[in-house]
Amino acid sequence: MYCEKYQVGECHSCQWLEFSVEQQLQLKQENLSALLPSLSASVFHPAVASPQQGFRNKAKMVVSGSVEKPIFGIINSSGQPVSLTECPLYTSGFLAVFDVLKPFIARAGLTPYNIERQRGELKYLLLTQSQHTGQFMLRFVLRSEKKVEQLKNALPWLQQQLPQLVVVTANIQPVHMAILEGEQEIFFTAQQTLREEFNQVPLFIRPKSFFQTNPIVAAKLYQTAREWVRALNITSLWDLFCGVGGFGLHCAETHTKLTGIEISAPAIASATQSASELGLQNVEFQALDSTKFATNKGDIPQLVLVNPPRRGIGESLCEYLSTMQPDYILYSSCNAQTMAKDIERLAGYQVVKVQLFDMFPHTAHYEVLTLLMRDG
Repeated sequence: MYCEKYQVGECHSCQWLEFSVEQQLQLKQENLSALLPSLSASVFHPAVASPQQGFRNKAKMVVSGSVEKPIFGIINSSGQPVSLTECPLYTSGFLAVFDVLKPFIARAGLTPYNIERQRGELKYLLLTQSQHTGQFMLRFVLRSEKKVEQLKNALPWLQQQLPQLVVVTANIQPVHMAILEGEQEIFFTAQQTLREEFNQVPLFIRPKSFFQTNPIVAAKLYQTAREWVRALNITSLWDLFCGVGGFGLHCAETHTKLTGIEISAPAIASATQSASELGLQNVEFQALDSTKFATNKGDIPQLVLVNPPRRGIGESLCEYLSTMQPDYILYSSCNAQTMAKDIERLAGYQVVKVQLFDMFPHTAHYEVLTLLMRDG
């Protein structure tokens, strides 16, 4: 993939652009194999590749420059603002939105936040697109509520220009630190979720809930999990760290008892909405800490599905699973290093399948799906 910003040294977010697609996948596969040295080559399935551009569904733009000439992108290591509105990772639909947002910033009087002076109101633009509908969710991250009324009054013009903006909010982040969002979310639209669909499973994205940024590879990841689980013929499963329910909803059959646990209440609301639309009756989603939920439960399902953040599932949950011994554990990880440590802690299990998904092309990061089966 050619990127002008990379070539001139303005942006190095994609650290691996010098490598070919084949080289990137080979390096990632070698890294994964090195982290799991005791496994036979036969358990590794072929890596799932990603499109090299136009795959990303979310833009996180630092807003700099002036109210008349805002710059959407990053502040690079030299402290200079770099525009990324034409970044080849995004679909063409993003550029059309950014082109209208530039004059809108002036219309709404949203002065970009100046880090050095600690002045201004608009810190970030967070833009997410549904590959299923083509519609967008736009979030303005502001320093305070000072400009909220101005923003609200200017929105009709923006919505007339961009009818594809179906969810629009302001997030208030008052802290002078590189924190992407704050606790307070103000909705300007009646619609509060962005509808997505993978493999005929509806999923609903809310402003603060985690969602995969590469929908093409994410759909393949969920479909693979569905196929692996279907072959096990199970009737009960837990989906821990479930987010908006992507894994559990893909893996649950009409007869399956599914319990999904996630600390984020908005994500649980999305998962519940999806289950209702699918007509799944034997499903329960709860907003709880996954480790605390699991370790306080007496009954054990046949399968425990985990999709933790980068830190992994941790010692306590590994110890609990090793003691309670569900028949199967399906582990999806965005950090194979912590996953490998967790697998070492899981006593009484053998790895039967591992597959790498290139969720983050042009970087060293990747997603991996691993199926573990109880010994004996």
